[in-house]
Amino acid sequence: MVKTYAEALQFIHGRDRFKKKPTLVRMRQFMARLGDPQKSLTMVHVAGTNGKGSTVAFLRDLFMASGDTVGTFTSPFITRFNERISRDGEPISDDELVDLVNRVAPVVAQLDEELAEEGPTEFEIDTALMFCYFATHPVDVVVVEVGLGGLYDSTNIITPLVAVITTIGLDHMKILGDTIPKIATQKAGIIKQNVPVVCGRLPEDALAVMDQTARDKGTQVVALGRDYAVTNEPEAQWGERFAYDFDTEHWQRLQVGLLGQYQIDNAATALTAFTLAQRARGLTVTPADVRRGLKATQWPGRFERVNAQPLIAIDGAHNEPAMVEMAELLRRHFAQHDVYIVLAILADKQYQQMVATLLEVPNVHLILTQFQGPGQRAAATPAELEGAADQSDRVTMASDWPTALKTALGTMSAEDLLLLTGSLYFISEVRHYFKDDEK
Repeated sequence: MVKTYAEALQFIHGRDRFKKKPTLVRMRQFMARLGDPQKSLTMVHVAGTNGKGSTVAFLRDLFMASGDTVGTFTSPFITRFNERISRDGEPISDDELVDLVNRVAPVVAQLDEELAEEGPTEFEIDTALMFCYFATHPVDVVVVEVGLGGLYDSTNIITPLVAVITTIGLDHMKILGDTIPKIATQKAGIIKQNVPVVCGRLPEDALAVMDQTARDKGTQVVALGRDYAVTNEPEAQWGERFAYDFDTEHWQRLQVGLLGQYQIDNAATALTAFTLAQRARGLTVTPADVRRGLKATQWPGRFERVNAQPLIAIDGAHNEPAMVEMAELLRRHFAQHDVYIVLAILADKQYQQMVATLLEVPNVHLILTQFQGPGQRAAATPAELEGAADQSDRVTMASDWPTALKTALGTMSAEDLLLLTGSLYFISEVRHYFKDDEK
């Protein structure tokens, strides 16, 4: 019997993260013994290399603006575990989490005994907690983010209203494959019979995989740049503005408070999925709701401004595709400023390419550092990162990120930008520092 919140977290985080053989059989057994709570839920399923979290946030706010109560399941968390299971943006309470753990723990113990080393993983337990929570705390729609990949992800036992695949890039290659088509095949695993699929801006070879999988499943793909389109309408304020075209929907001057061309793509992808979901439910999409929902969306750790003077932002860009987007954002919005970047990256990422991509932006100055990686995953050391920096005079090192922060603040002027980035886990640590200071 788990009695405290700390014990509940210990139970969850004490589980294996992965098993040797990927399978959904164990997850289906697990949920059957809990009464298959997922079967009572109306859901939208979101996969992709990058952009999942922001797309989930846009979907949540679009549904909420239209009057729905919305559940979300996201990963990883930025500040507290509870964020992963939220209702209308409000995380599950500590007491509710304890109650849920006590509900699933006996089933986990049974499966541990029957399956020996192959009992439920940490993420399977997270997913089970989420399904149980929303089955007993009813919502109109649950937006479910895939944890890793798609085909064998523990969330992939559902049949959603709409499936969403935001982006495809090279990440988690040891698990998902070392080419774009291999990774796309894993993501395409969430495509279900007769369920429409919305894709963001995908490489051609990835979109070909999606189209073929959809044909095999008797459905079709709606893809950004082919079936729906966006046009950037430059915005002087913090955020982005764009025009959107899909089917009979034509919108001008849609505004989002998140920065970056990729956030326009994420917003458009969410809007298309929302439109198809509402049609499937026999509901209409109204202009006022769309504008209100998109404008309201915030997502912690995604080019989030944590200080105005001097301007300090944090961003969870954690792989090479995300760094390419980041470099483009810096060129578009901060070309007239010096940009100081405190960079810390997990050692299992493509840190050589990530460092090189940032140094292609001429006004960027890097301060390479490290942080305490999650669990068994180590951060790349400053020396390893410097080895990737090709002896640039725009690169310095710091033993830890508070030292790096101090160095940057002592060097930059009032007009410059300070950005801390390289890992969502790093950003979680940094965000505590800035947000706790506000209290």
